[in-house]
This record gives sequence, structure tokens and C-alpha cells, in this order.
Amino acid sequence: MLDQNIAREVLACAVRTGGDFAEIFLEDRLDHTLTMRSGRLETVNTGRLHGAGVRVFSGTNAIYVHTNDTSREGLLACAEQAAAAVKGGKGCVIEPFKPWNAARPEEIRILPGEVKAARKAEKLRAAEAAARAVSPEIVQVVANYLDSVQDVLICNTEGTFVTDRRVWTRLSCAAVASNGTELQTGHEGPGAMMGFEIFDERIDPARYGEMAAKQAHTMLHAPLCPAGMMPVVIDNGFGGVIFHEACGHSLEATSVAFGVSEFSGKLGQMIAAPCVTAIDDGTMVNEWGSLHVDDEGMPTTNLTLIENGVLKNYMIDKLGSRRMNMAPTGSGRRQSYAWAPTSRMRNTFIAPGHDDEAEMIATMGDGLYARSMGGGSVNPATGEFNFAVSEGYLVRDGKIVHPVRGASLIGRGSEVLLKMYHQ
Repeated sequence: MLDQNIAREVLACAVRTGGDFAEIFLEDRLDHTLTMRSGRLETVNTGRLHGAGVRVFSGTNAIYVHTNDTSREGLLACAEQAAAAVKGGKGCVIEPFKPWNAARPEEIRILPGEVKAARKAEKLRAAEAAARAVSPEIVQVVANYLDSVQDVLICNTEGTFVTDRRVWTRLSCAAVASNGTELQTGHEGPGAMMGFEIFDERIDPARYGEMAAKQAHTMLHAPLCPAGMMPVVIDNGFGGVIFHEACGHSLEATSVAFGVSEFSGKLGQMIAAPCVTAIDDGTMVNEWGSLHVDDEGMPTTNLTLIENGVLKNYMIDKLGSRRMNMAPTGSGRRQSYAWAPTSRMRNTFIAPGHDDEAEMIATMGDGLYARSMGGGSVNPATGEFNFAVSEGYLVRDGKIVHPVRGASLIGRGSEVLLKMYHQ
């Protein structure tokens, strides 16, 4: 993707005014998307994203310049702009490159680009037909297909010179149910770091289409959820969702390094109930949030954030590492070449416990069982969060009595962590 001699020339240009670190991130990504709405294939799109960014550090200050001209001249112009923003510094030596290819082609058995659009459309039709079959009250179904193949090259003045290929495939289905006066929506969106073989090994489109429609239909006939303080049981798989928003972002260097996280300065302290062990793992094979190397060229890691309630680690990128005087954790992520990397989660989840799921509900008294979570938001500085419950059920005296709609979970991450308990 980039000649090593040109890369060295660009990096040298980037640090010529005193920068003490420089990096090039080059990306070439091909996306295919299909959308089917109400039985009609509405869009079939192919998009290509191509470009590069040059980043320079001077102490804890960073300059980032990007371009879609990845020729030698385009990259040198980028480096010149970045260098012009550095006003003196200690400079750095460009270490010899240690080239390696982090891609694992054996993990991808069917490259999506080798599959005709007609086969992809078949998956959407299967999801749509299964959703429609749930009830006459399903009035609209929108099914989407996405695949993405991203080739990257990351090199820097520390000798990193790594290439990688990342392949993702995803199906999503949204169903709308109506009784003539009200509408409710159900949604399922499974995906993985896999090729088209995902439909043989993980995703049955009909199953997920049916699940989306059943959720919409169930919520259409559900009464409103009562408000108030109550215990909540969150279905397995969605506990990671609430941890991601309520607590995970507050453990990223993006917030911690500036002291604007509720968990700043709390390493080694008890911040959660003893039953809580939380993990951010970028090494899980074929999972959506996995990477072979992060977007700064560092091998990804399996990072224990909280162990038996004690805060063990933060998620740290290179710039956060400088600001915090701590080692990076392979957590550098970026939206595209047009964005500088920052610390972000990979696959974040709460480690399995030993409790019986049925017993959790049977012993909770009156409360809410959140079977499926929707979107949410958090303020990392305070930990205050809110989440929509897309499918919830009221629990009375330890028994699920009926579905409820309109439920939201509101709280503070640090308080919720300490209130988690096991039987």
C-alpha cells in the first residue's frame, strides 16, 4: 500500500520541526450495502473510502492532517502541514521499520466481494418474509445488508510498519407493528468480523426477521411501564450493552487522562460489587469489535478492566499513554482515515457468573426484566446514563406477568456497579 522509502520520507518531513513522534495511517475500504423495504429491493450501493492521515506528537500535544491523495506528493503535503503546527521540540530518530502483515485470511472463508448481489438479496428476502409471517399487524419491514473490507497500513517513527485486512458482515432487520392508531418497532442487527460464511455459521436471516417482528408485535400490545425505583434483571448479552455505555466510556483514556471521568485516579480501588468482573477483549476471533492490531498498529489485547469489583485497568491509546504516564493497551480506534485515533472499547462484557438465571427473577420480588436493550447515552464525567428498553417485562413477586413498553433505565454508572449482586 505504501513504499517503505516513501513512508520514511514522509515521517522525516513530519518531525522536521521538532515533533517527537509521527505516524501514517493509510486506509482503503470497500463497502457494499443493500436495503429492502416492504418486499422491494430499494438500494444496492458500493462505496470506496480511500485516504491517509499523518499525525505528529510534541509532548502531549497532537496534530492530525488527512488527505485522500495518497501519492508521495499528497502525503508529503500532509506531513508539511502537520510539521508547520509544531513550534519547536526535542525531535526524534526514525527507527528501522519492522514490517509485518497482521491479516489472518484463514478467518475469512468467503470474501463478500466475491458474492453476487442477488445472493445477498436472498438473505434480505428471507428475513422480510419471516417478519411478515408473524402477524397481519406487521405493516412494514426494512432489512439491510452490509459488508466491509478494510485494508490498512500503519507506520510510525518507532519502527512500526504493519498492514492488516479487516472484513465485517452484518444483517439488520427492523419491523413496524401497527393497530391503526399506534406504532411499535422491533429491531435485530447481528454481525461479526466474518465474510459471507456468516450466513452458514451464525446468522439465520429468517430467525432474526421473526425476532424483530415478534418484538414489535409484543410491544404494540403492552401497557406502559410504571415509573419508579425497582430492581432490574438484564438478559444475557445485553448486560454488556449497559456496561458499555454506563461505565465503559468512563474507563477510556479519552476521559480519564483529563480527570473528567468518575473513575479517574481510582486504580486499585473497589468500584463495583465483588461479583463484577468486566473485560474489554479485542482478541476474540471473528467478533464484531475484534482487531488483529488497533488503529495505531499495536497488537490488540484481552484487558481486564474490573476484577472482583476492583478497578484494574483503563483503556489507553498512545496519546492517552503520554498524558497518563501509563502503557497503551491496544485500544486505539478511529472512525476512518479522516479521524485521529482515540481510546475506544473493543468487545466489552461482564464475565460469566455462577447464578441461575431463573432464580434471579424468582428472587427479585417486584421489578423489571429487560429482555432487549435499545440505544442510550452517558456523561463520562458523572456516569449518568439513560437507556431505552426495547423489550421489557414487568415482574411481580418473582414472576414475569406481562410485557411493558416505554421503559428506560436511568442511573449513575458508579452507583449501579456497586449495587449489582448475586444470590
